[in-house]
Amino acid sequence: MVKQRETLLGWASRLHECAKPSYLGLACVVAGLLVGPGHCCWAKDWPQWRGPHRDGISRETKLNSDWQAKPPRLLWTATGMGAGYASVAVVGNQIFSTGNLEQGQAVVAVDVQEGRIQWTSQATKAVPRHGYPGSRSTPAVDGDRLYAVMSDGTIACLRRSNGEVVWRRQFQADWNGQMMSVWGYAESPLVDDGRVICTPGGSAAMMVALDKQTGAEVWATRMPNYPDENGSNGQPLHDGAGYSSVVISHAGGVKQYIQLIGRGVIGVRASDGKLLWRYRDVANATANIPTPVVHNDFVFCSTGYQTGSALLRLVADGEQVKAQEIYRLEGKALQNHHGGSVLLDGYLYLGNGHNKGFPTCVEWKTGKRMWGGRMRGPGSGSAAVAAYDGHLIFRYQSGEVALIEATPEAYRLKGSFRPDYVQGPSWAHPVVSGGRLFLREQDKLMCYDLR
Repeated sequence: MVKQRETLLGWASRLHECAKPSYLGLACVVAGLLVGPGHCCWAKDWPQWRGPHRDGISRETKLNSDWQAKPPRLLWTATGMGAGYASVAVVGNQIFSTGNLEQGQAVVAVDVQEGRIQWTSQATKAVPRHGYPGSRSTPAVDGDRLYAVMSDGTIACLRRSNGEVVWRRQFQADWNGQMMSVWGYAESPLVDDGRVICTPGGSAAMMVALDKQTGAEVWATRMPNYPDENGSNGQPLHDGAGYSSVVISHAGGVKQYIQLIGRGVIGVRASDGKLLWRYRDVANATANIPTPVVHNDFVFCSTGYQTGSALLRLVADGEQVKAQEIYRLEGKALQNHHGGSVLLDGYLYLGNGHNKGFPTCVEWKTGKRMWGGRMRGPGSGSAAVAAYDGHLIFRYQSGEVALIEATPEAYRLKGSFRPDYVQGPSWAHPVVSGGRLFLREQDKLMCYDLR
């Protein structure tokens, strides 16, 4: 009976993916009979880095909220993802990621239902060489195409159906791009308004907008020269790209792309790529990693290496935008090495400490710590954070995955488990889509049931 129910749920979900009204009605009837009213079973696409809104939040509800009573069950494990730390994008019945294969770095497509590799498409001519070998970029899916950045600076557009490369560009060759340090490009590209937004790095083209159909340059952001500028740790900053990814903001009534680079956080006007503002006090000279969190006219940014965190308010000022510091916290108070932050109902949740991942809740508007800060969770090392239905998923570098209630009242652990396969360091961000939890671990991708 259970097997029949799961088969019917999968069938109903596939009907929903067809997106035709006649199928949707039948699918809803089937799902309602199986799981009852008020329960969600529909697949919610996770089409890019950190989900539909780049905020790490799944909007699915009525999923498993007590891992202690009911640990997530492994549905399947896919092998053949290649080496890397990239997360996954999930759209319809397909999963996409990137990884190092024998001949080069590639994009990989996987079937959602069974974990079967559908196709692999090599995007680089050789395996990129840098510290911590492997891919980093989560593909961005847009219609019948997807876009991914390889760790050597190649950006490629591929067809979803078969992985055919439509076009490719190269950050160093085309724009003299550069990274702030030696660990390879880690950006996940943004598709917006007919363009692909990415960050080659360097003074001539810190950020570029490319026509999504052809790869032709639409605009490039020039950075002024900042000689002998130091970061918060006193070391000289670099012109290169950081390890973060672009997010969209409409702060101050101006549509802009916000990115964390070697010299701090910047805002770039979406229409023409003009640099609007910059804030350097969360920059360090080693690695600036976490994706900024945007909300209304505000931006939260944080980095590790004892650097710290800040909340900025963006205010229109004629042709420019000013970044006003609301608060800044030193590294000993709040720093996110990598793994990101999630904003829910006025509170930020993140792993605090350089390579620590201490679960922490702070008030968004003040930076006041509500709980955590030095409290060890079930795992160790930095923690990649995602959220669903009022709960947080902390995936620790050591492999353990924890469920924590998203409340400012107190730290409430709702269970944890160690995945079936751990090779580590487990840096790939967790993904929730279609009632499933996806955990990438180097050459393997695990799918767990959250229904």
